[in-house]
Amino acid sequence: MLTVLGLLGLVVVYWLSFFWVSTEASQGVAQRIFYVHVPAAWTAFLGFGIAALASGMYLWLRDERFDRTALCAAEGGMVFATIMITTGPLWGRIAWGTYWTREPRLTLTLLMWFIFLGYFLVRRSSENPEKGKRYAAVTAIMGALMIPFIHVSVLWFRSLHPQPVVLRTDGGPALPGDMLTLLLTSLGVFTMLFVGLFMLRYALEGLRNGITLRTRKVVA
Repeated sequence: MLTVLGLLGLVVVYWLSFFWVSTEASQGVAQRIFYVHVPAAWTAFLGFGIAALASGMYLWLRDERFDRTALCAAEGGMVFATIMITTGPLWGRIAWGTYWTREPRLTLTLLMWFIFLGYFLVRRSSENPEKGKRYAAVTAIMGALMIPFIHVSVLWFRSLHPQPVVLRTDGGPALPGDMLTLLLTSLGVFTMLFVGLFMLRYALEGLRNGITLRTRKVVA
């Protein structure tokens, strides 16, 4: 249900971004990528953060439910992170005149993406499934540690990337009312879509694990 609502919400967000919200003065229509890029980044960080937290709990308690949570959250985070690193260069090409620069935020974000790609590779390549899960859990925690550095990198280093426009240290949001409204709406929609996809994937993974367990019992 949440997945369906999230998909319908995306349609509303896209319609509002083209036909309702005002056009940004300097970047024009290209700035509308903002309403996809920023929510995708937020949702990717949410997914990776949940994956790291669940991974830590799995390493502590060895409860398969935490490993399943970490896997499903990491998958969702990876989907939205891919959207983030795809829309970012498209926006950058118009705003900066280049698809990519070697600035800290972009470099750290790409590094995080590769770390979580490694998370899935570690799970699948290990001959011992339990050992693979433990190594993957450590990888997820390492990847999520990049998130706060990605956020503050534009404050610590000179960057083409814009400064925060909502979570600012020197005051309130720097967006006009309609832009802020659409951004918050899009954040809510993307979060809803992530939660819906996570719940669906978690249920499917639980079903798969149950079938695998019953099959092993029959074979034994």
